[in-house]
Amino acid sequence: MDTSSPSVFVNAELLRMHVGKKVRAVVHVTQSDGEITTGKSTDEHQLIVKGLPHVSLMSYVEVIGIAESDQSIRAETWTNFGNTFDAQSYNQVCQLANGEFKGLFL
Repeated sequence: MDTSSPSVFVNAELLRMHVGKKVRAVVHVTQSDGEITTGKSTDEHQLIVKGLPHVSLMSYVEVIGIAESDQSIRAETWTNFGNTFDAQSYNQVCQLANGEFKGLFL
């Protein structure tokens, strides 16, 4: 595993704490129009993902990139997670990775 450039697990609520930093988020895609993809974060808030996807979009994608604002990510990597995904569990991981157990995550 490459640890030279770690990314923080975030949902839409936590994104504002990491503007300008490398983050990772799972988004339930609701619209994709060229270079802009809109979707719901695992905490049910809207996120905008910028950049051309490197995988065909289904329903859930994980994006890794730079948080440009409290609502947008400039994606570097896209991973297709398919049509079924446990968003609630991922959201709990985001909370743990930014809270009490932050030291356990890169």
